[in-house]
Amino acid sequence: MGDEFALPAPPKRSLAFSMPSPRTEQAIARLADLTPRQIVAELDRYIVGQADAKKAVAIALRNRWRRQRAPESIRNEIAPNNIILIGPTGVGKTEIARRLAKLSGAPFTKVEASKFTEVGYVGRDVESMVRDLVESAIDMVRTEREGEVEDLANTKVDERLLDLLLPTPPSVEIKEPTAEQKAEHDAAAERHKRTRDKLRQLLLDGQLDGREIELEVTQSAPGMPDRMTPGAPEGMESMAEWFRDMLPKRKKKRTVKVSEARRILLDEELEKLIDLDDVTGDALERVEAMGIIFLDEIDKIAGERGQGGGPDVSREGVQRDLLPIVEGSNVQTRYGMVKTDHVLFIAAGAFHVSKPSDLIPELQGRFPIRVELKPLTEADFVRIMTEPENALTKQYAALVESEGASLTFQPDGIAELARVATAVNQRMENIGARRLHTVMTTLLEDVLYELPDRGKDEVKVDAAMVRERLKDISEDEDLRKYIL
Repeated sequence: MGDEFALPAPPKRSLAFSMPSPRTEQAIARLADLTPRQIVAELDRYIVGQADAKKAVAIALRNRWRRQRAPESIRNEIAPNNIILIGPTGVGKTEIARRLAKLSGAPFTKVEASKFTEVGYVGRDVESMVRDLVESAIDMVRTEREGEVEDLANTKVDERLLDLLLPTPPSVEIKEPTAEQKAEHDAAAERHKRTRDKLRQLLLDGQLDGREIELEVTQSAPGMPDRMTPGAPEGMESMAEWFRDMLPKRKKKRTVKVSEARRILLDEELEKLIDLDDVTGDALERVEAMGIIFLDEIDKIAGERGQGGGPDVSREGVQRDLLPIVEGSNVQTRYGMVKTDHVLFIAAGAFHVSKPSDLIPELQGRFPIRVELKPLTEADFVRIMTEPENALTKQYAALVESEGASLTFQPDGIAELARVATAVNQRMENIGARRLHTVMTTLLEDVLYELPDRGKDEVKVDAAMVRERLKDISEDEDLRKYIL
């Protein structure tokens, strides 16, 4: 293929990237207000128990801020405190990592390590988690920028909508207008202004949302999707974007309601006001300085060292492919090169069959912090249903309130729910706190079904109701018939 068809290289990062931008420094500086004790307190609002795990992730997060404050001569030598969370499903491993990322405002992505053992796996596929992290950062930074210019964008949209609702009358150039003509022109301009001001107020009040207007919109080139399908080879997205940019933009007039036109025009104005290069640069910096990758089911790639596995890639092979990413390497993305040296990796697994020592020594060494999470007890279930701000009981109460009714959980009802959930976990697969979802759904199935026909009613969940509605579960040994 000739040079004229060569695809443009991904944008190169300048030397300026060696020093964080002011925006990235501000994002990191926000961590200064989060001491380890405060981080644990925030996690306590949503997650019951697991003090050791909370303490470990809190220290790891604080160390990121500490690293930025360290002398430049040693800053890059300070490695992140990668962590392995060990414990059965449903004890809070994923929730701890997710809440930590949200609390710190860090780019975050979750990946199942077991997917890398699938048939057809290619070694480079492990790099997809870094590319997913970059996409998460791009979305995060773009949302921030949109928030900064949203007021200005809405003002511009209002003016464009007014131009469509009340077009400015064509002006007739008169070389030497008479006083009468000038007065008539000024009067017409004043009338147009008053009408426009009235329309502006109606527009702001939402009274024109149902009115239809004709809008010219830009269409994507036919047969060229905005995003490549998942799993497409790296570089295909760049090729698609290159072809999309080369093809002429097509305009089409559509008749839409004002409410829909506002959404379309707002996207256009935000696109104009936001510097995408600035967004990309900031996002890449945040990935490198603050990114968190949650590597779940890492126990699924442990064990069977040196053994074949039929058509599947060996588990040890996946570990060796993961190793350079965790150690720190350069990964090519559609937005440029990303260094993973200071990305925080939080791995998790039940380790029922295998153990952390079954991982290859090199990978073990990159996860120096290991925390064992405790299985949930009946008392923990009671706390889970009462203490967190997003407790399951509060969620179901909010759902019932949307119908004008009320749902209250009595202490004895919560205790009975905890007892049933614990018993089911002991007799079947132990899925931890997730069992509460299945038990609660079975308990309230008839209530939620009949709720629209019951009117403004009060539903009280007490021990007697729980025993009555869940008696089949308690008495029947074949629990899979009722709870999967």
